[in-house]
Amino acid sequence: MASHIVGYPRMGPKRELKFALESFWDKKSSAEDLQKVSADLRASIWKQMAAAGIKYIPSNTFAYYDQVLDTTAMLGAVPTRYGWTGGEIGFDTYFSMGRGNASVPAMEMTKWFDTNYHFIVPELGPDVNFTYASHKAVNEYKEAKALGVDTVPVLVGPVTYLLLSKPAKGVDPSFDLLTLLPKVISVYKEVVSDLKAAGASWIQFDEPTLVLDLESHKLQAFTAAYSELASTLSGLNVIVETYFADVPAEAYKTLTSLPGVSGFGFDLIRGAKTVDLIKGGFPTGKYLFAGIVDGRNIWANDLTASLITLNGLEDIVGKDKLVVSTSCSLLHTAVDLVNETKLDNEIKSWLAFAAQKVVEVNALAKALSDQKDEAFFSSNAAAQASRKSSPRVTNEAVQKAAAALKGSEHRRATNVSSRLDAQQKKLNLPVLPTTTIGSFPQTVELRRVRREYKANKISEEEYVTAIKEEIRKVVELQEQLDIDVLVHGEPERNDMVEYFGEQLSGFAFTVNGWVQSYGSRCVKPPIIYGDVSRPKPMTVFWSSTAQGMTKRPMKGMLTGPVTILNWSFVRNDQPRSETCYQIALAIKDEVEDLEKAGITVIQIDEAALREGLPLRKSGQAHYLDWAVHSFRITNVGVQDTTQIHTHMCYSHFNDIIHSIIDMDADVITIENSRSDEKLLRVFRDGVKYGAGIGPGVYDIHSPRIPPTEEIADRVNKMLAVLETNILWVNPDCGLKTRKYGEVNPALTNMVEATKLIRNQLASGK
Repeated sequence: MASHIVGYPRMGPKRELKFALESFWDKKSSAEDLQKVSADLRASIWKQMAAAGIKYIPSNTFAYYDQVLDTTAMLGAVPTRYGWTGGEIGFDTYFSMGRGNASVPAMEMTKWFDTNYHFIVPELGPDVNFTYASHKAVNEYKEAKALGVDTVPVLVGPVTYLLLSKPAKGVDPSFDLLTLLPKVISVYKEVVSDLKAAGASWIQFDEPTLVLDLESHKLQAFTAAYSELASTLSGLNVIVETYFADVPAEAYKTLTSLPGVSGFGFDLIRGAKTVDLIKGGFPTGKYLFAGIVDGRNIWANDLTASLITLNGLEDIVGKDKLVVSTSCSLLHTAVDLVNETKLDNEIKSWLAFAAQKVVEVNALAKALSDQKDEAFFSSNAAAQASRKSSPRVTNEAVQKAAAALKGSEHRRATNVSSRLDAQQKKLNLPVLPTTTIGSFPQTVELRRVRREYKANKISEEEYVTAIKEEIRKVVELQEQLDIDVLVHGEPERNDMVEYFGEQLSGFAFTVNGWVQSYGSRCVKPPIIYGDVSRPKPMTVFWSSTAQGMTKRPMKGMLTGPVTILNWSFVRNDQPRSETCYQIALAIKDEVEDLEKAGITVIQIDEAALREGLPLRKSGQAHYLDWAVHSFRITNVGVQDTTQIHTHMCYSHFNDIIHSIIDMDADVITIENSRSDEKLLRVFRDGVKYGAGIGPGVYDIHSPRIPPTEEIADRVNKMLAVLETNILWVNPDCGLKTRKYGEVNPALTNMVEATKLIRNQLASGK
């Protein structure tokens, strides 16, 4: 019985690629240095999977930024503003598309389906000249082959690539991107021919858009694409891989009828209903790549239950055609549990990171081949039983409090218009108030202080003194810049979710459980293993300290319950909604303590609310109901004069705008600039928004400093569709990833642009 891995984490067990990328971007190392680090990581990954007995090992899943940007480079679909004139695409052009540069902005970045991973959105139009411009796929295949490892090259499928793209600026928004399919397929043919010539016997196309609710003409595009590719694919074994949800019945028919395809991959964790479709009919002689090991969470697989499922599938497709696989790429989980030295043994026994999941896949494959490792299965069963019976998982008081929430919508008693009036009387803010989203640059010195405090190398008194000094600097800077509503800069936090999780019960933490979010950005998701509660206040001391340094309003900064949920590895033994309600009650306690401490503006970030939206429409209303309800629970008890902000970023919001309104926040700051201001279209289309709103005026994920005139132009576009009295001016997101040399001039220009518009409004121009 064969085994298969859809994809693997690329940052390295100790974030080696992250540091190599940042060193290269800072011009502290060469391209050759970066390539050496990445080659060493790839070699280690391939050898590890080969040693574990995996038959179908992926290659070309190692991206320097993301796999969609890799595909854009492969197709030579470079927007003209980057000045690419042809030839093999190098790092300068590649990273300019992903990050921008001093003269041009980056391409839009958005979430990869319903994950916290991001991709760079292709910008296409009828005049794009597709050309084979990056040979990365074949180069990596040859690289692995030279190491004695025969891999399965992985490509983003041609239809998924087009469906994830957008019309370029200046192209009619109604332009049908699928009309570009023949041009795109011609390049894919060249790539496939190259891989065949290099000796590849298998190739994998990732087509995850097949799990979406697609219209018939989009499904027909898959048939057209693979029919056109069929002759080129002849002689190769071809996998079409799907993941993240059930495949709809019509899409299943389309997929399993594709010409030239040898096998089909399905996510049987988030798409368990697909098993029913397989039982209803699976094409004779085709391979089933059964994604039975969860690629998106860190819980050890229930091997006994999985084996039962696999035995049932084996009866349908045949012993020689069933391949045990991961549900999706392991990119979305942490790298190796071996590196976790501080997790206690009980919780550690419940977990499996990417390296352990590779072992699980192979153990299941061997069990199906009558080579079951009884000791391994027995140990796994003991861990499953331990987790179910452990007293540390359950807190009856928390469960009762969450159950008592049912029956109320938890809405503030006064409407938002009246609340804004009461808040303005207290805050006395100018027209177009300016603010930032929360974090300020995380300097080397600041990181050193936090690191030394955690390692007990400095005392708590020394730590508090250092953090207070950092807050003072951030407050003074904002006052000098003349920003209206201040933040304390979050110097005590390495990560917004990790910081809160460390102070809530029911959470566990890793030392090296890093997961890539985008580019070199990595996060370390907490593990929610049990019922959640707040033992004591979490932010009140720092927010009160910061407010004491200024007469201007100081925002209390919290992460909302839905974002904490979606950015954690969540327990899978109860509905996610139940866990979210528990977190909401903990944040509610914190909000009310902040208000008692005199904090009059409180931001409860829900950056990941849209991210958790189910991919299929049938599940979306239920999710939005409990997610929005959870947010309202956090602030239902505050006074009208306390202003509640929330923040969202880097997702598509237009389709959930009514749910955003239903959150009933007083002010929302939301990403806008990097996505070509498409958020504003919803207001142009007539949606009325009565609360305060701050669409971002510049992209903080690029080192580029936007000029004053550009920001003023963005604000004027906002004023064309939004009332003056509700508009705020702010960046797209927090500033922690930027340097002060970038932040200071960018915020200076933002404030100058705002004052320019205020003067124009005052003079009636």
